[in-house]
Order: sequence, then structure tokens, then C-alpha cells
Amino acid sequence: MKSLAELQAIKERMQPKVVLREGGNEIRVAVGMATCGIAAGARPVLNEFVKDVQEEHLSDKVMVTQTGCIGICQYEPVVEVFQSGKEKVTYVKMTPEKAKEVVESHLKNGQVVEKYTITHAQNTL
Repeated sequence: MKSLAELQAIKERMQPKVVLREGGNEIRVAVGMATCGIAAGARPVLNEFVKDVQEEHLSDKVMVTQTGCIGICQYEPVVEVFQSGKEKVTYVKMTPEKAKEVVESHLKNGQVVEKYTITHAQNTL
């Protein structure tokens, strides 16, 4: 049997993976992790969302997941935020820095970061 300290260390090491898979159901963050997304830098974006959700103690209401191709490869990395009773928000050309801002503004305080959404990107073309 493992000691209590060893079990605690295992729990702490595995916590980010639990946040990634389980989380809560109030808000779901889906990061496009198909080949195009990964090539464009989606993995660091996913890692930043997982880290920040955990650090901000949002894992009880936010679930971070991976998804396949979202279908808008020219805008990768793409992140979709689903929230009960609200329209889906699609963030495009994401970076870890932008992910940090989305966690703080959108996930924590309920304010969509419009400048990173697909609607904004399409209007600037």
C-alpha cells in the first residue's frame, strides 16, 4: 500500500488530466486537436486552458475537452465555448496568451473576448 504522502503526490500530478476529462458541465471548452489544429499550435493552447482552469479553481463548472476537426482550418487553433442557454462562442487563431485572457474574461467573469472570435475575424477580412 502506498503511503498517504505518495497518494497525495499522485493526486496532485494527475489533477490536470482529471480537469481535462471531467470538470463540470456548466461550461465546456472544446479545443480543436485534429492534425491542422496541432500543426497550428493547439496543444499549448489546450495545456494553457487546463492549467488556468485549475489555477483559477474553475474545474467545478468548466470542462476542458479535445475535439477533432472543427472545419475551419484557416482559423486554427480553434476553441469553442459551449454554455447552457447561450450561443456557442468560437475563438480563432488562439495562442496560450489569448487562452489566459479568455479564461479570465469569459470563463471566470462571463465577458466574451470579442476580438478573438470568428465573427470579429470574418469582419476584418
